[in-house]
Amino acid sequence: MDVSHTIINLIIFVLAIYVGYHVVWTVTPALHTPLMAVTNAISAIVIVGAMLAAALTVTVFAKSMGVLAVALAAVNVFGGFLVTRRMLEMFRKKERKATTAELSAQPVQTQQSGSTS
Repeated sequence: MDVSHTIINLIIFVLAIYVGYHVVWTVTPALHTPLMAVTNAISAIVIVGAMLAAALTVTVFAKSMGVLAVALAAVNVFGGFLVTRRMLEMFRKKERKATTAELSAQPVQTQQSGSTS
């Protein structure tokens, strides 16, 4: 029995989706930022590979699929940097903002102009 390469590649793709889903959803929040950094690095490698694949193809369909792969990987890298930035902002100290109760408790200083007796 001979199994086609398309079926084998499809099975690997589905298994990669399954494993990726479970890896991402079971990671602790403290490890999320390093995981996103590694994901961004992998996506950058995917961008280079997609550009090489698109450049070496002959048909218009293959070139368009390569351009689509580059665009999707670029969106993934950009989104990963945004998520990483938001995660890092969670660990920064926030400046204390004055509440409205504190602002209303402060006396208002006014300058009186006019006569002084």
